[in-house]
Amino acid sequence: MQAYWIKKTGDRTELELRDQPLPQPAAGEMLVRMRATSINRGDMLARIHRHSAAAGRPAGIDGSGEVIDAGNSRFNAGDRVLFRAHACFAEYAAVNPALAAIMPDNLSWEQAAALPAAYITAWEAVVEFGRAQAGEWVLLLGASSGVGVAALQIAKALGARVIGVSGAARKLAVLKTLGLDVGIEGRGGAFADAALQATGGKGVNVAVNLVGGSAFPGCVRAAADFGRVIIVGYVDGQMHADFDLEAVHGKRLQISGISNTPLTPAHRAASMQGFMRDVYPALASGAIVPVIDRVFGFDELPAAKAYVETDQLLGKVVVRIP
Repeated sequence: MQAYWIKKTGDRTELELRDQPLPQPAAGEMLVRMRATSINRGDMLARIHRHSAAAGRPAGIDGSGEVIDAGNSRFNAGDRVLFRAHACFAEYAAVNPALAAIMPDNLSWEQAAALPAAYITAWEAVVEFGRAQAGEWVLLLGASSGVGVAALQIAKALGARVIGVSGAARKLAVLKTLGLDVGIEGRGGAFADAALQATGGKGVNVAVNLVGGSAFPGCVRAAADFGRVIIVGYVDGQMHADFDLEAVHGKRLQISGISNTPLTPAHRAASMQGFMRDVYPALASGAIVPVIDRVFGFDELPAAKAYVETDQLLGKVVVRIP
């Protein structure tokens, strides 16, 4: 079969198409014929040590497809599934059944592939660590990203009020059609005053930072008493930031980081269960519809990666696998 590997070159990563043997599922795994996959920034990073790909490794962390061999799982051959797995930029993948779900009938292969990594990460940020409640304020930095859009949809489904920050007015206009309450155009940390004003000076209850170090001080400044600051991404490439100990201490803030890298299979399965409980029903009913920016062909996967790195997208970039 054909599969893409990722390799670190300097501070960048490059994709290389290789001929690989068909995956041999381990005990308890199942074999899936890939139909679509999505681009996730975390898998593309080279600047973070724990994402290192210096020696090269199979790429792709989620997708949708058809079960070929269900093994001893609860699934059956022919089932249409969405899932998280390793080496999904390929024609076939070995999948842990605990990280898979039957696709809702109303979703296409491409829509289903846009879900697992982005929406589970958004669930972790907004629900598990953010503990957002109806009526609370949720601040999204990098609101137009795949995880940002998913977090907006999940927060609104909970009844929260959402402030989104983006460097493009056109993106904020689209996000408002998805329920965004307040849009702030800007980059870096210049959003804090506007966020405080929008909340009547009280601050936000949850701040989800998908941008990086340039946005972190503003998250702390904009946070309400007992606020939760969740660090998810580093689009700006800034891995360090000023840390206002007085504000963190005085407001009793909680700061959490979200990364898939250190998770055990049990952790991943627990997150999948939370997603299935709190988000999947809204996807199956059509209350939440995945937002796809563009769909590329499998042979265009390097171009899809390059497009994501331009920061022009709104929502997810998906790759169709024939």
